[in-house]
Amino acid sequence: MALFKISYFSNSLAKEMEMEVILPQKTENTPDWTQDQLSDLPVLYLLHGMGGNENNWLRRTRFERLIRNTALAVVIPNGDLSWYNNTTYGLKYFDALAIDLPKIVHEFFPQISQNPDKNFIAGASMGGYGAFKTALATKQFGYAASLSGALLGIENKELRSFRDAEYWYGVFGDQFENPKNNLLELAQRKIKNIDEIPKLFAWCGKEDFLFEDNQKLVSDFKNIGINIDYRVDEGKHDWYYWDQQIETVLEWLPIDYVKEERLS
Repeated sequence: MALFKISYFSNSLAKEMEMEVILPQKTENTPDWTQDQLSDLPVLYLLHGMGGNENNWLRRTRFERLIRNTALAVVIPNGDLSWYNNTTYGLKYFDALAIDLPKIVHEFFPQISQNPDKNFIAGASMGGYGAFKTALATKQFGYAASLSGALLGIENKELRSFRDAEYWYGVFGDQFENPKNNLLELAQRKIKNIDEIPKLFAWCGKEDFLFEDNQKLVSDFKNIGINIDYRVDEGKHDWYYWDQQIETVLEWLPIDYVKEERLS
């Protein structure tokens, strides 16, 4: 596979941004991919959590090795501390992710599919929130997965203690008055507009401080008729568990995921 480290200009943010892109590369050791497979690649946008950047998924997990025999493109952007929202102070990170980035990715790599059924988005913690929000607020993504996602945003008191009130107002505004940042409100809007609901997957560990938030949102989704593949297990809020569960996401996605018996 090939790994690209890219600096690009985001019109929505009016600044340089960074992303990493993984593409399958045919070699004598890879599967016998067809030209059709490589010219219409499914793509996974993979979002980092709070305090992270575009390097986290490759530095802290086995992800790169997990997909080395799978015909899948992966885009890992830097979302800073934005929660992938358009902030109160005018920094349009949501637009940068949902509008700018897919256009730029297809411009640079036209072999990546634009079909929503082949466009996936996933993330951990803050990235889980960002993945669900982006999939529910747009028609770009047919599948979205959250690992230990902060799915209720700043309703969680422990989460709010990580930063001061000014920071949280900056990234969320008044979440309870702004339906654009509320996942349940976004889902209800999809239903009202008779839009197709993306396929949703969520995992959270029982010892995670966000476990009850996940339980509540999944219950709320089911109460309004949204199906979600929700799984729980023993686990805390850290990369040890996300490293395991990202493979579960790969198995869940509608791709020909090639699992190896041993990762050498």
